[in-house]
Amino acid sequence: MTVRQTIEIHGQPVTYHKMGDGPPVLLVHGITSSSRTWKSVMPRLAETHTVIAPDLLGHGRSAKPQGDYSLGAYASGMRDLLVALDVEKVNVVGHSLGGGVAMQFAYQFPDRISRLVLVDTGGIGREVNPALRAAALPGAEFVLPLLFTPTLHDAGLKVRNFFAGFGIHGNADVEGVAEGFASLTEADARRAFINTVRSVIDPTGQRVSAADRLYLTAEIPSLIVWGDRDRIIPVAHADLAHELMPGSRLEIFPGAGHFPFNDDPDRFIRIFEEFIATTEEANLDQDHIRRMLLRRQEEDRAAAA
Repeated sequence: MTVRQTIEIHGQPVTYHKMGDGPPVLLVHGITSSSRTWKSVMPRLAETHTVIAPDLLGHGRSAKPQGDYSLGAYASGMRDLLVALDVEKVNVVGHSLGGGVAMQFAYQFPDRISRLVLVDTGGIGREVNPALRAAALPGAEFVLPLLFTPTLHDAGLKVRNFFAGFGIHGNADVEGVAEGFASLTEADARRAFINTVRSVIDPTGQRVSAADRLYLTAEIPSLIVWGDRDRIIPVAHADLAHELMPGSRLEIFPGAGHFPFNDDPDRFIRIFEEFIATTEEANLDQDHIRRMLLRRQEEDRAAAA
């Protein structure tokens, strides 16, 4: 059974779901979403794992303070939650913005990650749906209250119609996007959304990229999952991530959009469990990372000579 709990970290309430028993899995949702986005796979993952699915700050039932909504801050928040829950290492699964958080977590805290799973992740290339680029425009904070009325039902309908204009269709995508964006009926949620968007996106596209440091994942077992009909972050980014992450495994879900784990939860669970069963958890420390950095520095010098 899912247990929703709230813990105070640095004076801010953070809500999370925790269920199951076994090797820990941390599920990190995308922008405007919450832990609810994992509802179709969380109970089944909990059959063999301890599943921890938080609402990121600014999202869901967690606090929405004025503050830092960068990927680095989110990654530190995940570390702090795990410390508070006495969880040393985790398999991290990040979706969309959560994929960017997961990559940043692996970069900042390599000794805490067992495996890395990226699902339709941000932070690989520039391209992103124009609707999110629009949210980064100056003055977007004054437009959002007109779109997201205080009536949740009306907001949901407006969101569906709005994103249909940007090519976002399909049951899982419409449900996932509408559910998340309908939460922006509250002023503090809209403020957190704008701050989060502007930390990773500008009007021309994604402005934060992990591409130059993904070589550091060479000894972290990594799985990349993508829907081939993703209209939010293009599937071409999956191929680029696979190329930049040595030894990574790539799985494309035909017919799926931005939420492949909801489009085809059976396949997602099967692939995830196979990935866990056929890989050994990472065992990295700061000295190991230092050696990788120095080796890359030598390779770059040799290439430039």
